[in-house]
Amino acid sequence: MKSRPLVPNPGADCPVTHCLSLIGGKWKPVILFCIEGGVTRFGVMGRAIPGVTKQMLTQQLRELEADGLIHRQIFAEVPPRVEYSLTARGQSLLPIVQAMRDWGLADQAASG
Repeated sequence: MKSRPLVPNPGADCPVTHCLSLIGGKWKPVILFCIEGGVTRFGVMGRAIPGVTKQMLTQQLRELEADGLIHRQIFAEVPPRVEYSLTARGQSLLPIVQAMRDWGLADQAASG
């Protein structure tokens, strides 16, 4: 079995690049963390993530849904209710998001 090089190569089917294409950026890891923590409604999520615009949150949620990381469920109520949940594929990313959180906490403590 041939091993892959340790240096990422975006043009050569790099697994790191693949992962970043799914959860890269400023908002996607935060959105996954929020959903895992029980924040499932759009409005609540918008209030829980300071600085994200409604347009950006909508775009990021659509991309996460298109990539099969979250599930969007619409309830036929008045007014309509939409809830988001993690798919099994999305849940498999939680250790990565948790590791990012843990590293961030440790780095903030070390530099603060």
